[in-house]
Amino acid sequence: MAGDSKFLDSLRYDPRFNVRLDGPTDPDGGCVLYWMQRAQRAIDNHALDAAIRLGNELGKPVVAFLALMPSFPRANLRHFHFLIEGLPDLAAGLRKRHVGFLLRSWPHHPLLTVCEELRPSIVIGDENPLREPERWRQKVAAEIRVPFWTVDADVVVPSRLLLKQQYAARTIRPRIHARLAKFLVPSENPVAKKQWKRPRNLVSLSPEDDLMARWKIDRSVGPVSSFHGGTSEALRLLDEFISVKLLDYADQRNHPEVDGTSRLSPYLHFGQIGPQTIALAVRKAKAPAAQKEAFLEELIVRRELAINFVRFNPDYDSIEGAPGWALRTLADHANDPREVLYSEKQLENAEPHDPLWNAAQKQMVLTGWLHNSMRMYWAKKILEWTRSPAAAVYVPLRVHDQKAPAGH
Repeated sequence: MAGDSKFLDSLRYDPRFNVRLDGPTDPDGGCVLYWMQRAQRAIDNHALDAAIRLGNELGKPVVAFLALMPSFPRANLRHFHFLIEGLPDLAAGLRKRHVGFLLRSWPHHPLLTVCEELRPSIVIGDENPLREPERWRQKVAAEIRVPFWTVDADVVVPSRLLLKQQYAARTIRPRIHARLAKFLVPSENPVAKKQWKRPRNLVSLSPEDDLMARWKIDRSVGPVSSFHGGTSEALRLLDEFISVKLLDYADQRNHPEVDGTSRLSPYLHFGQIGPQTIALAVRKAKAPAAQKEAFLEELIVRRELAINFVRFNPDYDSIEGAPGWALRTLADHANDPREVLYSEKQLENAEPHDPLWNAAQKQMVLTGWLHNSMRMYWAKKILEWTRSPAAAVYVPLRVHDQKAPAGH
């Protein structure tokens, strides 16, 4: 039991918090360490807020640690460029909250090595339902020597409250709406009372450094000019959306020929802005209620339905993850004749006979973005043009994740 901390004890049964390794905080520790990964922002970040409040209670400084590693699944130059563009905003935001920033790059990235150097009293991390990041957290919990808690910081309603996989928006919607009053509230964004003094011999990079030096990564997919990473850019896009696009969102969102969407998906993906920030701003906006409700349905209900799927379905990235009725239907039509079959390379090069599909593929490759309606059309056509449903799942996962600026 973390009996030395009233704050931790108060969070023990909070559904946003996950006690991965329990125990008392180390009274001789030099800081509270926040292992930042999914929530790369200094505002409206539940994990960062918890670390600061705990540091203030213990009289310890707070250090946010972010490590860049080239081996993240399907990551490439386009993704890392977007992430790194957001680091100056992150560093500036942490300074405003008197939080130290420790930035490292592969091969000097392991959290356990940092713990040996800093000797923290406790480590706070953020949750990530994807298979590989969850494996990292389990490994840390098995080897770390101080308490380790993680925080569900990138959803409005904590994912564990939904208990199991929800199969449709109609099943998850009432469960989320019933909890919005409790969880969709402004953050306090506390400031650390004790500033961290970085030891002279402690290695930490700067956002301006060449953070990908010597990395062996896929550089065939380059950065795009249509998106620039960072919390300040995300807030600018949010302000633009609320001022202009929100007024007709419900009517314009399904028209790919119209610029009627927020374009905030990449920033949500990297945690450079959180859904709480966006939802509260939309709620306050001077716009018709129907327009605001339509957007919040997409931002909260539909987005958290997808996160719920990943959290509770171990086969989320394969055909085996489909519900039984879908698998039966696909099996019934597995031997249906295909008018034409295309290889993965032909699809990637936008060579099919369908000019609309090719336009969508080219837009994604060149700009890193694709309207949601077009993305659904793009994905569904692949089932017609590949030999099996399994292939039809694999191809868009690989091609889409590679081209989009943030896998959005």
